[in-house]
Amino acid sequence: MKNKGLIIALTAIVTVISAYFLSFSYISKGIEEDANAYAKGDASKKQAYIDSIWFKPVFMNYTYKEIKEQELQLGLDLQGGMHVVLEVSPVEIIKVMAGTKAEDPQFKEVLRRAEEGQKNGQDKYITLFYKAFQEVLPSQKLSAYFTNSSTNGKINFETADKQVLKVLNTEIEDAIDRSFNILRSRIDQFGVVQPNIQKLQGSGRIQLELPGIDDPRRARKLLQSAAVLEFYNTFRDDEIAPSFNKLNDFLVAESKSGLKKTETNSDSTSTTAKTDSTKKGNSLADKLASAPKDDSSKKEKKDTAKATSKLGEYFVPLQGGIGSKLKDTSKVNALLRRPEVKALFPSNLTFLWGNKAFAAQDGQEYLPIYYIKKGGFDKAVLGGDAVKDSRIDMTPSGPGVALTFKPDAARTWKRVTEEASSQNPKRTIAIVLDNAVYSAPTVNEPITQGNCVISGSFELEEARDLANILKSGRMPAPTRIVEEAIVGPNLGHEAIQQGLLSMIAALGLVVLFMVMYYSGGGMIANLALLFNVLFVVGIMVNLKSVLTLPGIAGIVLTVGMAVDANVLIFERIREELRNGVNILKAVELGYEKAFLSIFDSNITTLLSGVVLFALGSGPVKGFATTLIIGIFCSFFSAVYISRVILTWLVSKKNPANVTFHTGFSKNLFQNLNFNYISKRKAAYVFSSALIIAGFISIVAQGGLNYGVDFAGGRSYIVEFKKDVSATEVREKLAPAFENKGTEVKTFGSSNKIKVTTSYLIGDETNEGDAKVEAALAKGLDSYKAVGYEILSSSKVGPTIADDIKSSSLLSLILALVGIFLYVAFRFKNRAFGFGGVIALLHDALMVTAFFALARWFGVSYEIDQVFVAAILTIVGYSINDTVVVFDRVREFTLENPGMSREDILNNSINHTMSRTIMTALTVFLVVVVLFVFGGEILKSFSFAMLVGVVFGSYSSIFIAVPIVLDFSKKDLVEPVRPVVIDETVA
Repeated sequence: MKNKGLIIALTAIVTVISAYFLSFSYISKGIEEDANAYAKGDASKKQAYIDSIWFKPVFMNYTYKEIKEQELQLGLDLQGGMHVVLEVSPVEIIKVMAGTKAEDPQFKEVLRRAEEGQKNGQDKYITLFYKAFQEVLPSQKLSAYFTNSSTNGKINFETADKQVLKVLNTEIEDAIDRSFNILRSRIDQFGVVQPNIQKLQGSGRIQLELPGIDDPRRARKLLQSAAVLEFYNTFRDDEIAPSFNKLNDFLVAESKSGLKKTETNSDSTSTTAKTDSTKKGNSLADKLASAPKDDSSKKEKKDTAKATSKLGEYFVPLQGGIGSKLKDTSKVNALLRRPEVKALFPSNLTFLWGNKAFAAQDGQEYLPIYYIKKGGFDKAVLGGDAVKDSRIDMTPSGPGVALTFKPDAARTWKRVTEEASSQNPKRTIAIVLDNAVYSAPTVNEPITQGNCVISGSFELEEARDLANILKSGRMPAPTRIVEEAIVGPNLGHEAIQQGLLSMIAALGLVVLFMVMYYSGGGMIANLALLFNVLFVVGIMVNLKSVLTLPGIAGIVLTVGMAVDANVLIFERIREELRNGVNILKAVELGYEKAFLSIFDSNITTLLSGVVLFALGSGPVKGFATTLIIGIFCSFFSAVYISRVILTWLVSKKNPANVTFHTGFSKNLFQNLNFNYISKRKAAYVFSSALIIAGFISIVAQGGLNYGVDFAGGRSYIVEFKKDVSATEVREKLAPAFENKGTEVKTFGSSNKIKVTTSYLIGDETNEGDAKVEAALAKGLDSYKAVGYEILSSSKVGPTIADDIKSSSLLSLILALVGIFLYVAFRFKNRAFGFGGVIALLHDALMVTAFFALARWFGVSYEIDQVFVAAILTIVGYSINDTVVVFDRVREFTLENPGMSREDILNNSINHTMSRTIMTALTVFLVVVVLFVFGGEILKSFSFAMLVGVVFGSYSSIFIAVPIVLDFSKKDLVEPVRPVVIDETVA
């Protein structure tokens, strides 16, 4: 064997490297066990132990921090955490670049149409914007709307639309890049171990994975905060009181005239918060306090008071100003938005709410409201770009955020604070972040040192996050969460156990099966298989790839599919031995003749893996990564490592000890002579009938059972302390979700359910998330006594759901086109390409049909990204099988030029039948293990694979090969032309 030394050296090097990198995971696990033993269940003690050694060398001069960075990274589905896809809004960037023209009604209509098109289409926003612009303003040039001071030097009135679009697109791309860098800076300071952040090219989206997150709301705030920091002058109470008096008169008059009936809650007329935060003594507070208390025994007094005061139905006096009950804020907002009410207040006044409500002694929550000088000529006296540095600062009232201004801003701050402190009474300056007032301190004296402290009843983590946000800078455009998944640590721990169990069980089954069938040869294949698994996991650690539950499924499948190469080699060796060739030569010929088939089949499977990696996301990408690494490792271990071992063994003095059969398998599948081609029409009818039955079922069932990532919506996995009925839970949840497409089904065990709903599907805001979660809690209210826990949740917006569906369809098309081109090229006949692709389409349609048929029997699996991963894996497996038969067709054609095409095809199938059955059986056993032990998350995947393995082998025999015959108009393979030697030259 050539290059034997190189193969041995390479095997040794990769083995040592893999073992070295895996050792970090082993050391890390040992340290965590020590921490658990020290803490004895106390989480704070465990964290203190880890913090104490975080920067200390614990293994070969590596600190614990460095070891954690080098260990095998687990996906969110295995350790818990948060997966988020953020979309950077290009609308605000367009508005900024349009300047004052953005307020033009026709331009607003352009933006509205572009946003609507973005929800329903796949084109880039800038393309949709220009299309809408041409529809609304067909006679206008873009430059008329984008020529201003902010675009000076880039756009003028003569600039062509094409160039304007180029500038706009550049600005949008730059905004995405800046947003990415800002988010990365925030995450780096957030304290997440091994976070992952990446741009999704061409989509304006940023994907983040935050392992171990246990406070999703905090993470959402960190990610979505625009960090627009501004400092504003304010109105004093005495300046604004006359306007409130006018508002009170207006409300009283309106109430008396009956022009507008004001709806109030029974307790909304309560005027004073019974807390230390109440304040009386100024005219505005007195006016509020004069409204009646909610006491039915004093109805007569209450009715009399109503005639003179109505402000108390909306506002309450608080320490240092006024506010409202938290539940009444929407009512207050509606009041202050009314044009006739706006006219009562100064035109440069803007009302802003405080950033946080506080609980009072009466059990209610109150939110302060501030009078900001914002409008007309009044702008922010300082902005976020004035901040040089921010850090946590401990103030008498608790944690705060200390700001240090840049030199120019420090001088402005000095002037502003001088003006505020010189007035009588002294004025406050509001510190506003993202349109919420964090604090509004009274300025008692000028601040000359260029600094400021924001205090706002912060928790320590809130202050740390705010300092982090301000330091990293403001976002160039707003972002919104369009996809989110949260996995609790308990579900992740369960997934690890299921994944490891399925991997061990699959490996054990394959090892046992190979020994039972191939005896000594099977032992060699198993040894190569162990190298394969070691290499896959070691390389994943080295490349810092993330291991997900579908990734474990990929390793399990690699175990099954890796055996395929050895099966093909051993069947070739057995053929040579039956032909009387000595064992050393038989081994050499077996590897040589099987090489091309193995190479072709691995390339076609690799095509599917690459497509999955390029177009998949999250766990699907993790699966694709494992599959691709597994293909390379299995090829090397099966073709080269096993050959070195086998060649060394048969070169010994007694090679007869190396056998490739047992008493059970010695004559199995020998002398087969079945006419498969004659049954092709029956096979066509059988397959068509099953597929048609499946698609009739889909229509009868109202369509495919799409999962959240295809249909959009939200889903939750809920575990109860006792068994529950999914039907009963749905009856309680449906009204809470306003009967908006709610599905509830058992998830793995009878005390665990999966809730999927399209309620508020179009609302992707944090408020929308809160409403759905509140509705879920309301629906499950009757189960509080039973006890339940939400193990995970996911959200996919309708826009990204459309994108996922489109990319999934595209991935399938690209895989099929790539396979067709490769097969047609390799076999120099398009009929082979058509045969392979039609068989693959047959397999995909058959799996889809079985998903629909299974629903009649109460088995409901979702069509989602994992389903697409299964389809593409089946495509790779099935074409692998098909290519092996095609290779034998090519071989038989060249060796038997006079044989009929039907006989060539039948003989090719018969001669490869042992390999087809053995491979199918091995992979089938592995997939059964996945189905039984892989957990509910992999049920859909493994069910699809079970159907795919059976019909993939069937289609290779009864669909792919017959199609080659039906599409061939000439020889199956071009005959080899004899080489003519020029005698004169000779």
